[in-house]
Amino acid sequence: MRLVLLFSLILLFNCEDKKTKPKPVKSKVTKVDTIAPEIEEKVIEIDSSKLTLEERYLPLNDDNAMDFFEEYGKINKENKVRIYTKFGNIDLELFNKVKYHRANFIFLTKNKAFDGTQFHRVVKNFVIQGGNSDEPEVLKKRRKMGRYLLPPDVRYGYKHRRGTISIPSGEIENAYKLASPFEFFITQKNQFHLDGEYTAFGRVIKGMDVVDKIADQEVDGGHWPRHNIYINKVEVID
Repeated sequence: MRLVLLFSLILLFNCEDKKTKPKPVKSKVTKVDTIAPEIEEKVIEIDSSKLTLEERYLPLNDDNAMDFFEEYGKINKENKVRIYTKFGNIDLELFNKVKYHRANFIFLTKNKAFDGTQFHRVVKNFVIQGGNSDEPEVLKKRRKMGRYLLPPDVRYGYKHRRGTISIPSGEIENAYKLASPFEFFITQKNQFHLDGEYTAFGRVIKGMDVVDKIADQEVDGGHWPRHNIYINKVEVID
């Protein structure tokens, strides 16, 4: 009996707690870069060769207009246009030698800059002058084209004969005689005193009877027609 009791005591004292302490859990920390990655600014280069001539130059100004018309004239070689009015049509031939003024008139014609304008100054036996307008739509179109002036080009000796189309000077007192690109006049009779002062850049080839009808309209003291004489449209013809 003593042996049994002794054996039991030995087992009791030799018994160990088999429980294991939990291993410490290492927390997994993810390193977060709190500095925002630098954003690389990319400049998108536009291939100018894929742009149209107008996209490269417009709106025009005094610095780029001549370069534009140099290129425009090489691409757009037309030199005949027709002016539509309620009195009939006027056909014009533009002189190729006066290349900047021809290119300018073709450019304005194709962009409908003259449509809806008026013959706003009529002096019988002298000239009918057109291209002016205060219509909002016309002014809006012209703003998109730009603001520029054309220098005179009188080196080819074209005379201001009856039926000549020429360009008025916006600053006739200016030494450079820069001219408004949006207006023009047609001479009803020979006006040789204008030679060398204004740029003759074309002539009427059909419709001088229409010019005479317009010149015969009643005007006020400022030579403005008492009844508006609209240029319905101008278009390039063959």
